[in-house]
Amino acid sequence: MERPVLEVADIFRRYGPAWRADQCGHLSLGQLKVMTAIERCRTAALGGHALRCDGCGAAQLAYNSCRNRHCPKCQASAAQRWLQERQADLLPVEYFHVVFTLPAPVATVAYQNKALVYGMLFDVAAEVLQTIAGDAKHLGARIGVTLVLHTWGSALTHHPHVHGIVPGGGLARDGSRWVSCRRGFFLSVRVLSRLFRRRFLEELQRAHGEGRLRLLGDLAALADGAAFARWAAPLRKTEWVVYAKRPFAGPQAVLAYLSRYTHRVAISNSRLIGMADGQVTFRWKDYRAKGRTKHKAMTLEAPEFIRRFLLHVLPAGFHRIRHYGLLSNANHKQDIAQARQLLGVQGSQERTQHAEELSKTQAEGTAPAFVCRHCGCAMTIVEIILRVQNIRGPPPTGPPP
Repeated sequence: MERPVLEVADIFRRYGPAWRADQCGHLSLGQLKVMTAIERCRTAALGGHALRCDGCGAAQLAYNSCRNRHCPKCQASAAQRWLQERQADLLPVEYFHVVFTLPAPVATVAYQNKALVYGMLFDVAAEVLQTIAGDAKHLGARIGVTLVLHTWGSALTHHPHVHGIVPGGGLARDGSRWVSCRRGFFLSVRVLSRLFRRRFLEELQRAHGEGRLRLLGDLAALADGAAFARWAAPLRKTEWVVYAKRPFAGPQAVLAYLSRYTHRVAISNSRLIGMADGQVTFRWKDYRAKGRTKHKAMTLEAPEFIRRFLLHVLPAGFHRIRHYGLLSNANHKQDIAQARQLLGVQGSQERTQHAEELSKTQAEGTAPAFVCRHCGCAMTIVEIILRVQNIRGPPPTGPPP
């Protein structure tokens, strides 16, 4: 694959140093680490390998990746590895796509409390889906849910929401049968929205009462309990967006969708158009417009582009892909096996074993790590390029202890 004409790394390298100096003291350590990782990704700074093709003899340099989850260049391979691990969990049923979005006022609070409020968004959305699905009036079954967090809109603004991928049915309460939902319809969006609004505001109010919310700047006045209650009152009456898309065309379409969404970053290199005169131009999608006019170009000053990109740096150790119910990591193998048996799927054990063998083969490294771009043959490492070692501090000047 050829390198894109323009990359986020190019923008960071050209305008990042001046922006960092201007924002000194206002950037988190996580944001600084993301900038450095993207700037150094696949450069000599991280080291690499000198390769020679076993077939045509072509020589090539392959520099190491940063593997940062916010880097646009490092997510394709990570997504592929994750998909291979989850392929054995696919069921021969309809899959549905639901989206839970936080209103703008709550999103402002979320930005100052990322780990707390984003985690709350995951848990409440999963709880709402499982509660409504478990109600005999709706489905009356125990379902599985995969949720993926996105914190951006197409224009790189802060817009936290979770995408949910849900099989169209679940296990009956006694586990004796598979309960399928109505064809083309999963759960009532209106019911999901009402419960999501109520439960999220309850959890947010509880966090505020326990002193777990950090409210700074324009939100400092909300530290008072009465002020917070007045702020939350209108949110109990507004519509919270819970969106349900049409069901996927089949399990393989689910995999194709997940490969695009699970490891997506705020903006991909393919959306960048140009960089000149201190400005960055990129493609974006205006969802309020109609027809072909949705696809537009936006030009931002380079510092503003960098600021918007770094809005979406997640807290260290925060999991942006989570599984619940039948797909939870604790017991998903047993639940999926039971669902396959009830659905009468033949050969599920063989497929699961094949997926495990494939993962084991890749882990053992039997497949070639590097392939020649000219003839497709395996390439041999002839030299290892060491990464640049940065001096972390001045040498001690006094006598040893």
